Amino acid sequence: MTVMRSSPRQGVAHLDAASWSKANRALIAKMIGEFAHERLLEPRWQSDGECGGYYRIETDLPPVEYTCMARRMALDHWCIDSDSIRRSGDDGDGRLDALTFLLEVRERLGIDPAMLPEYLEEVTATLYASAYKCSRTAPSARQLIDADFQAVEAAMTEGHPAFVANSGRIGFDAVEYRRYAPETGHAFQLIWLAGHRERLAFAFSQDLDYESLIERELAGEEIARFHELLTARDLNPGDYRLIPVHPWQWYNKLAHVFAPELASGRLVCLGPGADSYQPQQSIRTLFNRTRSQRCYVKTALSVLNMGFMRGLSPDYMSSTPPINDWVHQLIESDPELGEAGFAVLREVAAAGYRHPLYEEAAEKGSPYRKMLAALWRESPMERVTSEQRLMTMAALLHRDADGGTVAGELIHASGLAAEAWLDRYLRAYLRPLLHCFYRHDLVFMPHGENLILVLEDSVPVRCFMKDVGEEVAVMDPDASLPEEVQRIAVHVPEELKILSLFTDIFDYFFRYLAAILVDVGQCTEQAFWDRVAHCVDAYRQDHPELAERFARHDLFAPQFRRSCMNRLQFANNRQLIDLADPTRTLQFAGTLDNPISTREPEARTADCSTVS
Repeated sequence: MTVMRSSPRQGVAHLDAASWSKANRALIAKMIGEFAHERLLEPRWQSDGECGGYYRIETDLPPVEYTCMARRMALDHWCIDSDSIRRSGDDGDGRLDALTFLLEVRERLGIDPAMLPEYLEEVTATLYASAYKCSRTAPSARQLIDADFQAVEAAMTEGHPAFVANSGRIGFDAVEYRRYAPETGHAFQLIWLAGHRERLAFAFSQDLDYESLIERELAGEEIARFHELLTARDLNPGDYRLIPVHPWQWYNKLAHVFAPELASGRLVCLGPGADSYQPQQSIRTLFNRTRSQRCYVKTALSVLNMGFMRGLSPDYMSSTPPINDWVHQLIESDPELGEAGFAVLREVAAAGYRHPLYEEAAEKGSPYRKMLAALWRESPMERVTSEQRLMTMAALLHRDADGGTVAGELIHASGLAAEAWLDRYLRAYLRPLLHCFYRHDLVFMPHGENLILVLEDSVPVRCFMKDVGEEVAVMDPDASLPEEVQRIAVHVPEELKILSLFTDIFDYFFRYLAAILVDVGQCTEQAFWDRVAHCVDAYRQDHPELAERFARHDLFAPQFRRSCMNRLQFANNRQLIDLADPTRTLQFAGTLDNPISTREPEARTADCSTVS
């Protein structure tokens, strides 16, 4: 007799007609906007409207075409009115379907035909997740500004704002989606394994060792129970070390791929731990809901999501804590960054288990070499006062079901004018990143999900950067770095270095934030970019000793190269970039006009007397 894990209908209960229609309409609006931004589609102006213009989008199958109302903004940003989208030109009923739209413009997009079915699956999975978010009862934007840190994390709807297929999670089945997807907000227990010391290697920050880590992350009775399980199998606990794994990874990968190791006793399954963990937006990073002061745990997860199979490399794990220590020490010793309160959440320990057969068979970088690893990242909970609260920076781009925005509600609740609020935010976020770049050649991946804002009275006062080990880089291959940190020194062509600011911050975060604040009437587009220009210019004026670097990497340059994220995904949806050589595979499509290049000097140096 077969025992079902749950009702077969449970996994599709959210797929009602209204939620599916809303999800498809929203995704087509995003496709038009982002594909136009990347010059894959060319919407043609037809006439003016009250809130923008009416545009026509041709397809590969004339006379089929789409029309919509859109407003064009700085950085060639297209604000598409999703309710205005219409499809016409054949005998169909005009119903909007995102997958049909993709197929109708596939030649324009240039997707490899061999890859198209898998990309369609990622888009379908993204729609599946979007329909779930549309069907649930979620907090309003007003409620979120006072909500618990993890309630905000689970309430996010958009994912990466630039990528169309940003919630694929290929590998989760319908039941697993509800258990493990971040937006469901469900917590679960990790499964603990014991690996023989010959196979399982650890690396630690300077102030930590294995015993201290395990005693901090597990209760004494748990450690004793795990040791008893090893002893019961006539194994010496002293020969083993403990590592947590994601339940999905255990049931779907490790239990059979690592069968030889399990049969030999070099790897032993000990069962679930006591603490419950909530998945973060990055899926494989987990927050301890039982004891929030304990570390985040990041685990290997062989699920395809947004351009990468989300494994973890044992090779990278060995150098992750030293890299975090080095970055932490650099930041802690820098007066400018100290004054800003800028900090990293260190990845203080990392572990990787090497499967010798797959190590021999698989090429470097293969997902088969990234199946069993974990790292521990500091929690921010003990680093804030009782008057402060935490919020993912991704929340600044969040809209609720009624169109309310977290950014707008924060500004309203703060009592500050939008320009003054933006100055505080830019001082906490942009200025430290400028300093890291110009002073230290140091760059991060500073998108919304990787930043945690610290708020006081609804105003950002500082921020924490996370995901340091895999995504930090020093853009100088000859930098004098400790040997164990050397892998973060990368060669980037001189003319592309500035894109770490222009692309990652201006184009792929500020572009969306400006549109939201304009849409809800908090500020004009000119006022937004004036404040950005003021922040950049104020930093430049405060550091005349960096004049040569400012001249070489000019943030007031008239234009910069247009980097295209979806084109990257079309080219290789399993590995967007090579982390060891991140510029080699970048996709460009012309240039973008820099929205701060034309700011008048008086706008850039205006006094912000409201900023303390």
